[in-house]
Amino acid sequence: MERTLVVTNDFPPRQGGIQTFVAALLDTRPPESLVVLASDHPGSGEHDAGLRYPVVRARTRMLLPTPAAARTAAGLAREHGCRTAFFGAAAPLGLLAPGLRAAGVERLVGATHGHETGWVALPGARQVMQRIATGLDVLTYISDYTHALLTPALASRTTMVQLSPGVDVDRFTPDADGAPVRERYGLDDAPVVVCVSRLVPRKGQDTLVRAWPRVLARHPRARLLLVGGGPLEADLRRAVATAGLAGSVVFTGGVPSQQLPAHYAAGDVFAMPCRTRRGGLDVEGLGMVFLEAAACGLPVVAGTSGGAPETVQEGVTGHVVDPHSPDAVGTVLADLLDDPDRRRAMGAAGRAWVEQRWSWTRIGQTFADVLGG
Repeated sequence: MERTLVVTNDFPPRQGGIQTFVAALLDTRPPESLVVLASDHPGSGEHDAGLRYPVVRARTRMLLPTPAAARTAAGLAREHGCRTAFFGAAAPLGLLAPGLRAAGVERLVGATHGHETGWVALPGARQVMQRIATGLDVLTYISDYTHALLTPALASRTTMVQLSPGVDVDRFTPDADGAPVRERYGLDDAPVVVCVSRLVPRKGQDTLVRAWPRVLARHPRARLLLVGGGPLEADLRRAVATAGLAGSVVFTGGVPSQQLPAHYAAGDVFAMPCRTRRGGLDVEGLGMVFLEAAACGLPVVAGTSGGAPETVQEGVTGHVVDPHSPDAVGTVLADLLDDPDRRRAMGAAGRAWVEQRWSWTRIGQTFADVLGG
């Protein structure tokens, strides 16, 4: 079987949405069809030992399109007879494409996620993205939002195909048991709003904290469960303490991926009021967490950033809210906690929609198509 060379910085055990996306994409392929070149991270050896395809780790935390990386990638392509190559994130590693083509790779595919929309907005970076696109046979995009921003600069240089993140509907399911998580954090039978994400400004956990007193005014026993770690954690903890919310806001820190379904299931509502920052350079490309939460049968509350609204059927599976308005966020959350029947109906609709539109069975077939079969 012909192999695909995967070149990526975004690969477990490094955590994040793109890393999860790339790993899940590869899981849809026959393991004997893959060889991976990735950057190195703590725990890589143990992680890679459990995979069914070979992973070569560059001795760096950040793999860049340097001459050394080009030689390594070309050598792997020749050694394994790779006729296709996939860049887990097209920028900047897609600059390695010409060298791989010279090494015998016939089809080159690069993925975009969200940050590339910032690249095409800046003159110098836009030229780099155009150079990358010119070297690829296919450039994928994750949402209508990112497609609209990438198309003017890149569509004339390559073929663009939608390749969105998918959800493992067998792992993320309404049958997931959230009881152990509730017990661990002393949530008992309280109403719980859960947010699963890195703690960074774009995700909007600070807005959730500012909105939380409005929720408590109507639901005094409610708890806000913030799942994840990140650079905003210290600031968030201070804000919680200053507002006197320490008894109702729970920080879990980073959580292993295998425990995520249970953490979603511990909630009654999922909320992440993500917002676009830095003049559009820091934006939510899509938002896998909204889809995972919906697959677990939760109504979802999303912000307006980038492609996030595309993960919600407004009024059917959840709501899109103004992420700059704690009043709006708090009101929507309190309204959902008021109405268990509405929550259940939205959760069921979200689950059905994920099964139909966002499952890995469908996404995996698209990935196979863009690789050439």
